[in-house]
Amino acid sequence: MTDALLRDPYPVYAKARETPGLTFLPEMNAWLVSRDADVREVLRGPEVFSSANALRGDFVPEPSVLAELGKGVGGAPVVVTSDGAAHQRYRAPLVRGLSPARIASVVPFIRERAESLVDAFAPAGRIELAGAYARRLPGEVIGRLLGLDPEHVPLAVEAGYRAEELFFLPVGEEGRIAAAREVVALQHLLDEYARSRREDPRDDLCTEMVQALAPGTGPLTREQRAELVSNLQNLLIAGHLTTTALICTAVLHLLRRPEQWELLCARPELIPDAVEEAARHDAPVQAFRRVTTRPVTLAGTDLPEGATVLVAYGSANRDEARHDRPGDFDVTRRARRHLAFGHGVHSCPGAQLAREQVRITLEILTRRLPGLRLAADRPVVMAPTLIHRGPEELWLTW
Repeated sequence: MTDALLRDPYPVYAKARETPGLTFLPEMNAWLVSRDADVREVLRGPEVFSSANALRGDFVPEPSVLAELGKGVGGAPVVVTSDGAAHQRYRAPLVRGLSPARIASVVPFIRERAESLVDAFAPAGRIELAGAYARRLPGEVIGRLLGLDPEHVPLAVEAGYRAEELFFLPVGEEGRIAAAREVVALQHLLDEYARSRREDPRDDLCTEMVQALAPGTGPLTREQRAELVSNLQNLLIAGHLTTTALICTAVLHLLRRPEQWELLCARPELIPDAVEEAARHDAPVQAFRRVTTRPVTLAGTDLPEGATVLVAYGSANRDEARHDRPGDFDVTRRARRHLAFGHGVHSCPGAQLAREQVRITLEILTRRLPGLRLAADRPVVMAPTLIHRGPEELWLTW
């Protein structure tokens, strides 16, 4: 695995878009799908390009790590890795649970918590935004929607990051063993929630999932518990890691271009456009894998059955054939046709929830801390992953 590719894939993307056909990446053992039109073709054809390997990691867990994971409850398919009827079954409760009405109902909570988090660091004049804010707000929001007790949210958030370490970050065997233990602890916690909601349904996403995936009134079977835990864990992780990444990259790219930040401070009506531009310019999920179910020709490249393609949303969003001046970050751009939240049957059901959190964050920061700047003494280093692209730390001053 090439560290440089993971930390900055854009030069590779640009070269691939200029090269006829698909580009094979030995580092990923996959064909890179880099152009907007080709990415859309893949996403429109799930019967040919299966999602079965969408979450296959960049690192293979050692037997010792798998032994720890074997003590958990999960291991079942989830919405991101399913096709056809199974995908529809997993997706339906998410669409209902993340409906416009449900998201609108949580907006006051998002704003209250965002203001409170900023209250806590505003007097300091200096802060590491990822730890003090961006990792906390999305976790609290998805925890509230799921129906988690507030005291369980920090454990759930940290376990989400440990799950990422298991498969997508170079933390070594000991690091993966420690990560597996935290993931297993989260699985047992979510198992308790699932069984509790079976006995005592509530108005939350956990109940929605239980009723959809395990209809009935009897005790949950082992198979039902594994399926519920797997999908609750996937929802929890997707619900905060991607939003955390997008909050950080939105602020990062605005502050790297002070004229854009100052324009946003002067014209807050541009904030919704800034959210879309941030998602387009540096998509939080850069790419997902797909596997071909039959021989197919894509972009002039013949692929056999079982070929892995890496569908690069981040590259498609900088395709010159789709976007004018795609490398520029411009909050006045009306970037509505990007692919940061996917396309087709696998488009992100939580996209609007993410947008609301980034929008509210930018509204509060531009209003309360217009003098915000990147800390000159702490260079920004991007995390070595394509699954949740963002800075390892984001130090700010004002």
